[in-house]
Amino acid sequence: MKIATFNINNVNRRLPNLLAWLRAAKPDVVALQELKASDGEFPAAAIEKAGYGAVWRGQKTWNGVAILARKAAPILTRDRLPGRPGDDEARYIEAAVRGIIVTSIYLPNGNPQPGPKFDYKLDWFARLKRHANTFIKQDLPVVLAGDYNVAPTEIDIYPTRSWDKDALVQPKSRAAYASLVSQGWCDAIRELHPDRRIYTFWDYKRNRWPRDAGLRLDHLLLSPTLAPRLAKAGVDKNIRGEEGASDHAPAWVVLR
Repeated sequence: MKIATFNINNVNRRLPNLLAWLRAAKPDVVALQELKASDGEFPAAAIEKAGYGAVWRGQKTWNGVAILARKAAPILTRDRLPGRPGDDEARYIEAAVRGIIVTSIYLPNGNPQPGPKFDYKLDWFARLKRHANTFIKQDLPVVLAGDYNVAPTEIDIYPTRSWDKDALVQPKSRAAYASLVSQGWCDAIRELHPDRRIYTFWDYKRNRWPRDAGLRLDHLLLSPTLAPRLAKAGVDKNIRGEEGASDHAPAWVVLR
């Protein structure tokens, strides 16, 4: 079973890219982020024609998350992160697919920091950790997939000091990610590639893609029930180099 996460950065603008990747990679489940489309603008018909059922929560202009399932209908279990009534940003969705719960997470960026946006990021992380712990306590098979907007360690960002003040690499951001993982989650890519520089995001600015000046922001965390089934994990890096590409590439796992 192949499960992927992909920040598509505008699902309608990148629809040809998305459909081409689905045909080539044939993932069984896909968590999408940054749809940048309202519910009614989500290209459900085109995705269904490609062989995928979908659940989604859109938001006009910004955010938006979805879960696609190949030759299956994902069963929606939650379309927002609990713990903060009134938070209407479309950043979280989860669904059951073939006996596994899969999330699509679009964690707040947090810039500029310090400030309210960074505080919101840390609060969101705390809420995610509390919700994730309910999965751990129930011993459920779960993949926490998504764009976490955190490069967890120095090996997850190209050698540079230019990002030192960015929310993506702050000690508090990294500590929040580490605290989540310490509940018992397996960071799939890092588990299988402990010392390799692997990136999932290359900013459009400053020629960062041709220079391979990337960051690993997109993660798939496996619950203790699923971790023993981990067979492969990687990033479809070439997708970032295609015409009209998102600034992210799909990250994926294969479960036995």
